[in-house]
Amino acid sequence: MAAMNIISDTDSLADFCRELRRAPYITVDTEFMRESTFWPILCLVQVAGPDRAEAIDPMAPGISLEPLLELMRDHDVLKVFHAARQDIEIFHRLMGGDVPEPLFDTQVAAMVCGFGEQASYENLVAQLAKATIDKSSRFTDWSRRPLSERQIRYALSDVTHLRTVYEKLHDRLEKSGRADWLNDEMATLLDPETYQLRPEDAWKRLKTRTTNPRFLGVLAEVAAWRESFAQTRDIPRNRVLRDEALLEIASDPPKSAEQLARVRGLSRSLADGRMGADILAAVERGLAMPAEALPHIEREQPLPRGIGPLVDLLKVLLKLQCETHDVAQKLVASTSDLERIAADDNAAVPALSGWRREVFGAAALDLKHGRLALAAQDRRIKLVRLKETAEID
Repeated sequence: MAAMNIISDTDSLADFCRELRRAPYITVDTEFMRESTFWPILCLVQVAGPDRAEAIDPMAPGISLEPLLELMRDHDVLKVFHAARQDIEIFHRLMGGDVPEPLFDTQVAAMVCGFGEQASYENLVAQLAKATIDKSSRFTDWSRRPLSERQIRYALSDVTHLRTVYEKLHDRLEKSGRADWLNDEMATLLDPETYQLRPEDAWKRLKTRTTNPRFLGVLAEVAAWRESFAQTRDIPRNRVLRDEALLEIASDPPKSAEQLARVRGLSRSLADGRMGADILAAVERGLAMPAEALPHIEREQPLPRGIGPLVDLLKVLLKLQCETHDVAQKLVASTSDLERIAADDNAAVPALSGWRREVFGAAALDLKHGRLALAAQDRRIKLVRLKETAEID
């Protein structure tokens, strides 16, 4: 490993990034804090090329991350992350709505290669790099300066071992012919829409027990107000107004500051103040929303009578096929997908197209229509073909 140091000025960062632009891939990780803010506070960026690894201090006085962001935009350099979602969210904001690409997520690749539903970085390092990670700095406060050598060593291990993990997984994908499977999964991570936090969509993240349109209209307006307030002032949502309070307000819309003050968790001073007035205005907008403009949630349709056992059989088949093909079940089908397949041969679910159909979908339809059966032999489940079909190899 190269000497462990930390880059804290723009010129050194530019030199490092210039060197990395000649590399076929880089490994990337971030350390951030967001306990007291809406937006994550980026505290450290770790980047490694094939021969050099550095920690970059985004909190250093006067440093510009633009050389790093330009590297993230370079289509000739593959960016390798593990469990990339939150890291990409940070870069998406720093890059003005762009995302790093091309992209390789080792956690997703590990699922494609049969390492389980959500392979941890530590497990992959142990299995593929034959190394262990010192976890002593896992819960450190990355915003405090100066960082110790031990902290930097821990941070850099997240990208140095990742090189070996990436190379081993890449080789497995190439040898198994599954590289395209990973490309399908990368589409969501590469879509900038994945990281958009629009206030008008904030209500969709809340768990509700009713689909009443007027309730949803009030909820949508109050949740949008909270989202805008939290984003603008960089405050966690629940420090502005707790989810339970939003649901209570939507369930029994207050018409006055006095009624608003009765909502659990809201003080009279808040209800009488500017925030209270804004909440009441949002409630009024929700109550006044035309019926045709109200949000709508489709009620879950009950499964057709007698279909439950078929869904249970499909679950067994899914587990069997995924073990046979050495791929995580999570990537192939969800329980909801199985229910839809049981009810409809042409259900619009991923499992009935592409590589998922080859692994599971075709067999699922054959099981459903009696062309395939499950049998137990020697304490194992096996498939029994009852009728020849072109869709079963």
